[in-house]
Amino acid sequence: MNSGPDWAAAAQQFQQNAGEQFAKAMQSFQGLGGNTGAPDLPHLSFTPEKLQELQKSYLEEASQLWNNGIASGPVADRRFNSDAWAANPISAFSAAVYLLNARTMLGMVEAADTDEKTKARLRFAVEQWMAASAPSNFMALNAEAQKKAIETKGESIAKGMQNLLADMQQGHVSMTDESLFEVGRNVATTEGAVVFENEVFQLIEYKPLTKQVYERPFLVVPPCINKFYILDLQPENSLIRYLAEQGHRTFVVSWRNADQSMEQMGWDDYIGGGAITAIKTVQEITAAKQINALGFCVGGTILGTALSVLAARGEKPVASATLLTSLLDFTHTGILDIFIDDAFVKYREMQMGKGGLLKGQELASTFSFLRPNDLVWNYVVGNYLKGETPPPFDLLYWNSDSTNLPGPMYAWYLRNTYFENNLVKPGKLTVCGEKVDLGKLDIPVYIYGSREDHIVPIEGAYASTQVLPGKKRFVMGASGHIAGVINPPAKKKRSYWTNDKLPKTHAEWLKGAKEHPGSWWTDWSAWLKPLAGKQVPAPKGYGKGKYKVIEPAPGRYVKQKA
Repeated sequence: MNSGPDWAAAAQQFQQNAGEQFAKAMQSFQGLGGNTGAPDLPHLSFTPEKLQELQKSYLEEASQLWNNGIASGPVADRRFNSDAWAANPISAFSAAVYLLNARTMLGMVEAADTDEKTKARLRFAVEQWMAASAPSNFMALNAEAQKKAIETKGESIAKGMQNLLADMQQGHVSMTDESLFEVGRNVATTEGAVVFENEVFQLIEYKPLTKQVYERPFLVVPPCINKFYILDLQPENSLIRYLAEQGHRTFVVSWRNADQSMEQMGWDDYIGGGAITAIKTVQEITAAKQINALGFCVGGTILGTALSVLAARGEKPVASATLLTSLLDFTHTGILDIFIDDAFVKYREMQMGKGGLLKGQELASTFSFLRPNDLVWNYVVGNYLKGETPPPFDLLYWNSDSTNLPGPMYAWYLRNTYFENNLVKPGKLTVCGEKVDLGKLDIPVYIYGSREDHIVPIEGAYASTQVLPGKKRFVMGASGHIAGVINPPAKKKRSYWTNDKLPKTHAEWLKGAKEHPGSWWTDWSAWLKPLAGKQVPAPKGYGKGKYKVIEPAPGRYVKQKA
């Protein structure tokens, strides 16, 4: 007579399998660490005490999982916390085992006796592997997707295949319903006109929204690795519109999406033919002796370099600068540092340093995989396994609208900023024929950093306070690289921190900082007002003299696809 399964024997077998899994994980780590014989990989070692502690913890948790069996409760991870997962014992168990393995692998990273950069690379590799291997990514294990397939009688699977084919044709995973957006129709809609263009950028002048404007016009230099309309997504969250509403005569650089005609362009072309030309063109159109300027992300690095070149020539056309989530000192570069070493930089220089293009999709993929669960696998599951159409979201449409970069420009930037940090070394770099010295930028500067920024860490944004010699104000906002910046006052969301003292480190600054509810935009507007000059009648038209209207905003350049 069969009395049923031998649970004790099964538990013993499960524990043995768990031990084998732990041993295999150790072998994988030794391979990652250099025991494969590859000369360029660092050697990893582990103290016996740390290994024993990890193994003991792993076996204990594995045994608890088995003993709980089908009675396991809901898993504390949003990928697995729906009712469908809880109701399917096999799926719930696979999720719990997966999370145990993930915790153990990350524990091995922390236990490894190696340098911090190697540890960061290991951590990144493990996180990518775990994100890709999650049971939620596979139809055979995803209880939620299976339930939907049954409820829709297979329609969700058919729709998922259609989504997959469509994304294969467009070359990237859809994060939003891109068919619902069009640049110039329902994003980038602030009224204005292109009044100048060259082979690097178009200059857009925006229609004043007040009867009088400040005599010092305002120039915005956005990042060239993205399109400028992140600052003009919708009227209610447009920083560009906000500037016009505050009485600033506003101009914006719209970088050209690099094509084969730009394959030889370098950093000097973006400084001289880009930022410096934009500054001088705004001066000529407005007849202003000085203007105010803003640089966002890489745009801040470009603006800082351009102002250094102008200072070396004895010119001071910019009265004040604003740097939003920008790096001048590249000591603290966060997660991106794991990619940068001598071999990688030399490879890029060999690949495209003398000509070529860095494709926009490569850049976009790199940034997406910095947050793989949120920006990659979440959409793989939704689009393909569940057959869903992602909801309309202007920010994610912008995020998918990638831009190419000239290879020589990118290679120069990679070596001289992220790798060698040469911008903060007075006289080390020659740009547009001039020695770069940020110590000569003796102008008021407003420096903003986002607390949870993974692209420009808050410590990196704060470091500019120790590099620039003029009067400075540093403000920290809540959230990340984009959401922290695009935070209009009317939304009454989040908060920001201020501290009039600027000690050596951000940690010291934070100890004395005061939190304020709402948007940092109002603080910035109050700072900018006394630096903008007197009020003058707003212009009736766009451009002036030889600078005539070329086309309506947002112009052709921003509509070019990578």
